[in-house]
Amino acid sequence: MGISRAAVVDAALEVLDEQGLDMVTMRAVADRLRVQHNTVRWHVDNKHRLLVLMSDAVLAGLDVTTLPRRWEDRVRALARWCRGAILARRDAARLLAGLSTTEANTYRFADTMIQTLLDAGFSPRTAAWANWTIFYLVLGITQEQQAHAAEPPERVTEFDDPDYPALREAAAHVTAGSYEERFEFALNMQVVALRAELDRAGGVPA
Repeated sequence: MGISRAAVVDAALEVLDEQGLDMVTMRAVADRLRVQHNTVRWHVDNKHRLLVLMSDAVLAGLDVTTLPRRWEDRVRALARWCRGAILARRDAARLLAGLSTTEANTYRFADTMIQTLLDAGFSPRTAAWANWTIFYLVLGITQEQQAHAAEPPERVTEFDDPDYPALREAAAHVTAGSYEERFEFALNMQVVALRAELDRAGGVPA
């Protein structure tokens, strides 16, 4: 019985979860499927194509029917869903950060976020760039979190170097808080900034 492209992607994601991004190779996927290397290549052409399909699969499963109606709540829900989907896969943030993916699931997420902002009254430019800003926020903090999953970074509570007075004053807060708390803080700042921009432009939220 032959294998499908979906089976190749699923096998690659299993390698990712078990061994990490650096161990995802065409050969590793072929071995997991117990097929020849050329069989995998026939379905995905090359490793770059495989990684693109994997990154898109990470963002599968978005259910727009469960999203809140208010644009602020909808933006927050989309960002949280995206973060959760990435956290569900080992090294997924690093995978997505290194690729430009033009596949259905990736487009669906971006289209939903941008449409939410367009419906709220934002200009196409602001909607598009806000989508990128929020996506970069999700990727950045999630990549750091996944990189330190095995060994959390050291928490600094004191900083005595007089050459950096601001760091000295804020030392207890610079590395404080969980990744979830930092993410929510940053996401809230993005939404507040968007609300201010909408008010400044005289938009009427949907």
